[in-house]
Amino acid sequence: MLELRPTCEHCDKALPPAAPDARICSYECTFCADCVDGLLQNVCPNCGGGFVPRPVRPVRNWKGDNYLGKDPARTEAKYRPVDPAAHAAFAAALARIAPADR
Repeated sequence: MLELRPTCEHCDKALPPAAPDARICSYECTFCADCVDGLLQNVCPNCGGGFVPRPVRPVRNWKGDNYLGKDPARTEAKYRPVDPAAHAAFAAALARIAPADR
């Protein structure tokens, strides 16, 4: 089950379940689009992977109890601000490689 984290791990911006600007990596690290596009350069500071838009879990039970009411979003935030200088050094080589090839 995809963990819907409530905030950006860097800037702590609120990212509710339907946030269109939530981005995740394959390990579900969660950041806002501004941090991913700017500071992070589409390089996850935790694994080096790329980011994609986080899917939105339906709020209504359309079929089979697969909805936000049965599987709610996480309430505990993971606030781990990124050190800009350290990340720039880490991302320097990776940002030039397409996420699918990392």
